[in-house]
Amino acid sequence: MEKNLYQVIEDRKTRFTGAEIRNLCRQVFQGLDYMHKQGYFHRDLKPENFLVTRDAVKIADFGLAREINSKPPYTQYVCSRWYRAPENILHSYSYSSKVDMWAMGAIMAELFNLCPLFPGTSGANQMYRICSVRGTPNMDSWAEGNHLARTIKYKFPKFDGARLSAVIPSASKDAINLISMLISWNPCDRPTAEEALKHPFFRSGFYIPPSGHRLWLQFYQPEKAAN
Repeated sequence: MEKNLYQVIEDRKTRFTGAEIRNLCRQVFQGLDYMHKQGYFHRDLKPENFLVTRDAVKIADFGLAREINSKPPYTQYVCSRWYRAPENILHSYSYSSKVDMWAMGAIMAELFNLCPLFPGTSGANQMYRICSVRGTPNMDSWAEGNHLARTIKYKFPKFDGARLSAVIPSASKDAINLISMLISWNPCDRPTAEEALKHPFFRSGFYIPPSGHRLWLQFYQPEKAAN
């Protein structure tokens, strides 16, 4: 049986292990690496758009996908709010596949916490929640973001930020480091999918194909089959 990742998280009664999260995220980054190298970015990554079986995870729903080399302006309102990159919240008409990487950072954190990292109730509240965790961006950390904010007469809320290790207490040091990179204010500071796969978080453990041991068995927790 196939479920989307949102359903899997909702049904989960215990935290995922680091190996389970590593296995899932490795497969997603492999899919994103292929997609981006083929010249497309998804623009709507969220748990509902990952289809999970005991063996694998697949990226789904390409309704908002666009060619990376297509000319701006791009649609401003893309990606579900909780996984929307700051540049999209600030109405940027020109953005890149790095919006997919931001979404993956938020999703990774959700896998550890079993709840969304930035569950904003509006665009303004979404940015407020991001700032409360990441701290207020300045000209050094994200000059383009400050320019976008001035253009739409928006003022970032003032926060020093929080330690991600306190926000995501069950995550390992390597996981925290990768998530922090993925949710960098400046899109240029976010890794590509290929770079993410080379991160130390993925150096331990490995993906076991469907023909081998079913690592997903505990992760997926399917209902018992009818007799």
